[in-house]
Amino acid sequence: MSRTQNSATMMLLSGLVGLLLVLTAEARVGDSSELQFCTETDECLLFDPICQINDLEVRHYSSVKWVSTNQSSVLMEFAAMSTFRRLFNYIRSSNDQGVEIDMTSPVLVSMPQKNFWEMGVFTMSFLLPDKYQQSTPNPTNDRVYIHDTPDMTVYVLSYGGWMTTSSINNAFKQLSTQLDAIGAKYRKDTRYAAGYNSPMTMGKRHNEVMFVVEGEPACPSQD
Repeated sequence: MSRTQNSATMMLLSGLVGLLLVLTAEARVGDSSELQFCTETDECLLFDPICQINDLEVRHYSSVKWVSTNQSSVLMEFAAMSTFRRLFNYIRSSNDQGVEIDMTSPVLVSMPQKNFWEMGVFTMSFLLPDKYQQSTPNPTNDRVYIHDTPDMTVYVLSYGGWMTTSSINNAFKQLSTQLDAIGAKYRKDTRYAAGYNSPMTMGKRHNEVMFVVEGEPACPSQD
């Protein structure tokens, strides 16, 4: 093969790799119309449904990039006042590119495993839009950082109303009770709460809690 042909082949392969990266990003963060409950932002975190276990879902999420910040507090509500403000400032241009970034859904909160009145570290994260998944503006606030959630399969319980410490803990209790009843294995030390609505939305709110699956998910038999 000539040098010219080799160059052309390399350019073609590079283009294909670039296209695959774009398609992969779109498959993870994409059009909110693909999710019935994602109604307030143009882009949303997408997933592959695995199975349904009564009112629980098993989903697969690919690795995706978020902007995050941590806060120690007794209650999630207290932590959220600081964490939301830092992240909102980041998407309103407090980043090294000085760009405004569209809000996406959901807002993710990593909940510490602790007794109710103990201090714990809460992590709030905003999902980065598709266009910033590969080229991400860096935060100018040193308490804000960019990170990737791993490729993971999760058990999910959805509920309405408001995301509060009490409602989240009650939802986690329901989820763990149902999972324990069927002998499902999951990581009890990794607890995610997700909210899909603005604080100004009064009705038809959609929230979720998630545990990460250990091993194979406890899906119903297909026999």
